[in-house]
Amino acid sequence: MRNISLVFGRIAKPISIAFMLLFVASTLRAQDAKEGESIFKANCSSCHKVFGKFLGPELAGVNERRDEAWLLKWIHNAPAMIASGDPIAKELDAQFPSAAMTAFPQLSEDQIKNILAYIKSEEEAKAAGDAAGGANAAGGAAAGESGDANNFMIIGLIAVIVLAFVVILVLNKVIRTLERVIANNKNLIPEPVIAVDAPRKEFTAKIRRLAKNKKLVFFAVLMVVIFLASAGWKTLWNVGVHEGYQPVQPIKFSHQLHAGVNQIECQYCHGGAYKSKNASIPSANVCMNCHKAITASDKYDGELSPEIAKIYRALDYDPETMEYGPNQRPIEWVRVHNLPDFAYFNHSQHVVVAGVECQTCHGPVETMEEIYQYSPLTMKWCVDCHQQTEVNHKDNAYYDQLIAAHEKLKKGEKVTAAMLGGLECGKCHY
Repeated sequence: MRNISLVFGRIAKPISIAFMLLFVASTLRAQDAKEGESIFKANCSSCHKVFGKFLGPELAGVNERRDEAWLLKWIHNAPAMIASGDPIAKELDAQFPSAAMTAFPQLSEDQIKNILAYIKSEEEAKAAGDAAGGANAAGGAAAGESGDANNFMIIGLIAVIVLAFVVILVLNKVIRTLERVIANNKNLIPEPVIAVDAPRKEFTAKIRRLAKNKKLVFFAVLMVVIFLASAGWKTLWNVGVHEGYQPVQPIKFSHQLHAGVNQIECQYCHGGAYKSKNASIPSANVCMNCHKAITASDKYDGELSPEIAKIYRALDYDPETMEYGPNQRPIEWVRVHNLPDFAYFNHSQHVVVAGVECQTCHGPVETMEEIYQYSPLTMKWCVDCHQQTEVNHKDNAYYDQLIAAHEKLKKGEKVTAAMLGGLECGKCHY
């Protein structure tokens, strides 16, 4: 063991230095591609994909198809190159007439080179995935650096396996030594003598004495009756209360991502809350306002997000041709908040007139990965809220209308039901 320790001590320092140099080199290279990825998503992803056509051409292989100097000029000011008569620029403009290339004068040359490095890294990642771990001897100069890194990782893995094998051998020897020690000293450990019958008889005698105590028995029965009555009353009181109800939805829509991280207003999707009794469930076309371009492919190895794919299937939408088919069907969402039929609730009256925030009733939806019923929505809960909430009638068109109607009533003038909100759809149609 001492010889092995000396050998490991001699090679530990050069191995550590090699690991540090490899880490620094890979970090510097990754930083360029990482910065290029963020710039690409902020400026280019609305029209281009690395793999596959979108509004603009596919970018895979652009480093080989065009010179770097030409790409720098093209990305900086594409309209100027088209106007100057550059043949390649005019050809691209003719191929994609509906998606003119935007000029990006704010990007520096280093930032554009980082974008090109990101595209190159995506190509290498796809090529490595297609190879499925096979060693490609004819990889060329582009794969040289990754091949050296892979060889170094293999050597490191072999070293870890050898070290683990040595540790296992040492542990096995220690275990065998301990087993021999235990076997040699087994006769020296006295076996405990447990008197089973005596404690059992003593416990039985105590139970019998307690059972003969009538006051104690009456008190115990009374406690059981009170507990059962309380549990039964609470159960009956909560019949129809679905606080915490969280059904499984056909699409895993994350309110935390949309309302929390991306800070999308609730009324963008639930537009009925401003003008209707119901907040309404958004149609799939509302989703497509964003998800025509946002496919979350970066989280699924370049593939379409499975949840966004469900929206495409519901609309019979082809992302390649960007066309809708005839076989469309609605998404069958499961309702979470459901009041009894005899309870009247108007979203617009609370949101527009009273200025109530959505979180007051629905809880912190911006933190919910999957939506659930946050409040009990019982009559007592509503009454408590109404008793505590102050009415702010200043500069409120609804209350101004009521005050004007009351003034007319005092003067004996004609007042119609329409002046008091009698034309609202929700007054009659639930």
